[in-house]
Amino acid sequence: MKQLELLPIGIAGVMRAVLRREVSLALRQKGEVLTPLVFFVVIASLFPLGIGPESALLLRMAPGVLWVSALLAAMLSLQRLFATDYADGSLEQMALSSTPLGLLVLAKALSHFLLSGLPLVLMAPLLGLQFGLEGRGLGILMMSLLLGTPSLSLIGSIGAALTLGVRGAGVLLSLLILPLYIPVLIFGAGAVEADAAGLGAGGHLSLLAALLVLSAFFAPLATSAALRISLE
Repeated sequence: MKQLELLPIGIAGVMRAVLRREVSLALRQKGEVLTPLVFFVVIASLFPLGIGPESALLLRMAPGVLWVSALLAAMLSLQRLFATDYADGSLEQMALSSTPLGLLVLAKALSHFLLSGLPLVLMAPLLGLQFGLEGRGLGILMMSLLLGTPSLSLIGSIGAALTLGVRGAGVLLSLLILPLYIPVLIFGAGAVEADAAGLGAGGHLSLLAALLVLSAFFAPLATSAALRISLE
């Protein structure tokens, strides 16, 4: 397994090194990268097929269905966020390096978003068309996902660290982080609903941005502490 070489480089260098390594590993395990995207497409596509051609009902359901589908798809890849590094000893190397562990965690969460969250954002408009979303509604959906999915990766990293090496980690991970995902889900789906109702999505998007800033600050600290506990 490819080891992560930690050298005394700057923040940008650390980010590049981690991203380069994660992309390299992802290319070797394409199935794990594609699984969340396929899950997102399948789940979101089943609702229009099951409900039928009632456009008003589909349009009303679109924000919640697409956001819940994206949330569940993002969760599928969380368990392996630190599992590979834990198995091959890279995680201990990270913890003992001179580079702050919180910075490495932030880079790992960013790589998770780029590999798992960003494809969901790009695929969302195509799925939104099935529900009757058009123009501005699709743009608001993409913007809400673009602001919300990084928060899902950051918050999810806490649960992934807490359940590292635990038997039945997948179920426990879901129970731990789903309550923390609720605000992101509410404001993400609410942005599309508010825009459709003519109320404007600015407030919801601002709250999503605030959640992202808070997650980017606090999540790496909490994850770092959880990782050190798991390694002891």
